[in-house]
Amino acid sequence: MTEGKRFSLVRPTVNTPFHIDYDWWRQNERNWRVHLMEYISDEHRETLRKSGLEEQFDLIDPNTAEVHQVDAIQYLLLTHYAQRDNFVTESSSLVETIFRLFLANGNTPLTAAEIGERLHRPAETILRVLSGARIYRGVRPVGSSH
Repeated sequence: MTEGKRFSLVRPTVNTPFHIDYDWWRQNERNWRVHLMEYISDEHRETLRKSGLEEQFDLIDPNTAEVHQVDAIQYLLLTHYAQRDNFVTESSSLVETIFRLFLANGNTPLTAAEIGERLHRPAETILRVLSGARIYRGVRPVGSSH
């Protein structure tokens, strides 16, 4: 299978929910932890390297009270860095800004319309980026197949 090819026959709309598909990262032999480490300070990187990245933490969804297990880098990123006012900025590339938005909201699914509203960008532009032939940073429609 060629990277980035989609086999879904259903074309996403501005109301299709998207999220970061962590399985996509694993299936495409990408280490998303390496990518996530770019978002944290040198001091935190060193602490994580010493303590290990495999330690699991409970993360509670504030809307559903559902408990998810996440590793140390995800926990630190989601509970500390992603909550900073300057984490999601409109000055980054659109793909980067969308990825950071999902990290900041705990990867709660959002539609292109909702993303557009939060980023002050047209929903159609968001949809074009997210529904093209290439998958950026694992952001895919919820429930899509590879």
